[in-house]
Parts: sequence; C-alpha cells; structure tokens
Amino acid sequence: MIRVRMASADAHYAGRLVDGAKMLQLFGDVATELLIRHDGDEGLFVAYEQVEFKAPVYGGDYVEAYGRIVSAGNSSRKMEFYAFKVVRAEIDSKNPSAAEVVDPPELVTFATGTCVVPKDKQRIRR
Repeated sequence: MIRVRMASADAHYAGRLVDGAKMLQLFGDVATELLIRHDGDEGLFVAYEQVEFKAPVYGGDYVEAYGRIVSAGNSSRKMEFYAFKVVRAEIDSKNPSAAEVVDPPELVTFATGTCVVPKDKQRIRR
C-alpha cells in the first residue's frame, strides 16, 4: 500500500484535476514492491489489460494505492490495482486549508496488468 498526497504540481488541468497517469505511476510503484516481495527482483511492467478511472482526484487529496498478485506463471505475474481517495481537500474561500476524511474511501481507479520477472532474475524460489 502506498499513501500519497496529490500536490498542486500534480494538478495539470483546470479546477485542480490530477492527471490519471499519476494513478498509473502509483500502480507501477505498487507492482515493483509486489515483485520484490514475491521474486526478490523489481521485474518489468509489460502491459495494462484494463484501466478504469472511476472518480476525479484533485490537488490536495490523499490517495491510497493497493495491489495484489492474482496469478503467477513461470515469469509473468498478473495483478489487480486499486486506488482510493481517503482524504478530500476542501477548497473554499473561507477556509482553504479545510479537508475531510472520506469514509468509506472512494474508489478512484481500478486496473489490471501484467509484469514479468525473467527466470534468471528470480531470487525467491517457490
């Protein structure tokens, strides 16, 4: 799991909207950790099979990204990823630093993808 606050610099569009590619960057980091834990190597992300942007993310929001390996072949690892908004930045003219916990967390992005760890790089044998 990775928790990160979306910075003002992450907001590339009008209204403080964060580019969806930022969620994919988080998923790449989650995948790297999963592969290190599973194989002892960072491996390579080779493809996204599915990406769904479910809700907008804005500068100031806090997002948690999760992933899991759903199947493992000889060198390929199929994964699922989820990103949830856990804190919503409240921007208003009276209190621009206001924020609120999102309970329950809001699913903002879902994806599936495949990573590969070549056999000669796998340090953890299963």
